[in-house]
Amino acid sequence: MTKVLVPLANGFEEIEATTIIDVLRRGGIEVVTASIHDVLNGKGAHGIEMSADTRLADVFSEMFDAIVLPGGGEGTENLKNSEMVRDILRKHGQIGILLCAICVAPIVLVEAGVIAPNTHITCYPTCQMMLDRPWTPAPVVADGNIITGQAPGVSTLFALVVLKALAGDKIVSKVAREMVTDVLD
Repeated sequence: MTKVLVPLANGFEEIEATTIIDVLRRGGIEVVTASIHDVLNGKGAHGIEMSADTRLADVFSEMFDAIVLPGGGEGTENLKNSEMVRDILRKHGQIGILLCAICVAPIVLVEAGVIAPNTHITCYPTCQMMLDRPWTPAPVVADGNIITGQAPGVSTLFALVVLKALAGDKIVSKVAREMVTDVLD
């Protein structure tokens, strides 16, 4: 079974995290949510509490088929400042594993050094100046093993693009139909 890691840090953008987890699980993907903190419970950017499946330290040595980072200002800062997050991204990026981030979180991929300078990415519009590369003003950008999304409003589209990369057209079409969404059209 395809296995995806979703690291969670206090201040994560709730709609992004829950949409990613939900859509991928609907598509038959095993999603492991891992708190970067010592406790499983965390609080999102808008006060919604969520419990992770495990701690990142407990799954650090595992390999995943993809790593997906939800955004949120404080959450992204916490992810960016985590040596463990940077290390796991580098370990997976070196072998071409799918690395995905939405909203402000593409900054974490840039800071970890896992995105080639010529890779096209998107992010929350006001974060483009923090990137050391060209910004693409598109809702979702897939370039090689990197998928980035622009903001909370494109969470469903972003999650479906990630699902498509992991499970293919047939599964993503089935999930989109069942969700009664036309964001892929």
